[in-house]
Amino acid sequence: MDLKQLRAFLTVAETGNVTRAAELLHLVQPAVSRQIRLLEEDMGTPLFERERHGMALTEAGQALVGYARRALLELDRARAELSGRSAGGLSGLVTLGLLPSTVDLLSSALVSAVAAAHPGIRVRIAVGYAGTLMQWLASGEVDAALLYGAERSPDIQTTPLVEEALWVIGPPHSALQPDRPVALAELAAQRMVLPSAPHGLRTLVEHACVLAGVTLQLSAETNALSVQRSLVLGGHGLTILPPIAVADDLREGKLKGAPLAAPGIRRTIVLALPLHRPTPRHVRCAIDLLVQQARQTIDAGAWPQGQWLGP
Repeated sequence: MDLKQLRAFLTVAETGNVTRAAELLHLVQPAVSRQIRLLEEDMGTPLFERERHGMALTEAGQALVGYARRALLELDRARAELSGRSAGGLSGLVTLGLLPSTVDLLSSALVSAVAAAHPGIRVRIAVGYAGTLMQWLASGEVDAALLYGAERSPDIQTTPLVEEALWVIGPPHSALQPDRPVALAELAAQRMVLPSAPHGLRTLVEHACVLAGVTLQLSAETNALSVQRSLVLGGHGLTILPPIAVADDLREGKLKGAPLAAPGIRRTIVLALPLHRPTPRHVRCAIDLLVQQARQTIDAGAWPQGQWLGP
């Protein structure tokens, strides 16, 4: 097995097509096919089902994808760190996991701050929901992540950073108003669009419903924030989100929102680090800047309903 084989394997896995993979790798198609064949011989099992319209991963191929990605990520990290040492100064690759509701708010300012303070550090931002980010933390695919406080794992340590209230979010023709809280019981008569379980926000909502004795009528579930927003705009029901997740829509009047009450629901965003892996200095520096940017966003009033809890 060599790195060329792993890159060919991952590219074919992502595209589902040898021809397209060859174009992306700047190779001829027979060369890519040969790399795949050699890797399958080394693994002792087929990695793809050769279908009429492309290549589909076998069960063994699906299992190999995660290992291959981690192997290439570690190589990228080593290359970035070693090239930085030769140039002098702090350097290396840092992969940070951000929630969909926070990525637009933090990513640009974070990349700018890291570039200004530590030009040798290269930032890679991975976006996912809390459960996915926890898996990436455990596997080493991300160095640190922002998660919901409701997520628990014996393999990570967490530091609370931000607490924010959840709102009822509806289409522009709804009667929702920021100064008129909505009781959770009132939502029992409404169709609702919620994140799919085991999303952290879904867990918070279900727990509050149990305590309040409320049963919600779900019209749809989704694991994508963009779909959640589209379904609300399409008239399929109300949803429950932190206002930061749809801040632009609320500001422009594309959506309306109101605080939840009786009971109110709040979520905590935490900084999560792996317990059983060391945190190199360049990673710690990038994390410190991430925390700093989150604090500055709160102080500037750019994080609706956000309350700072961190250091």
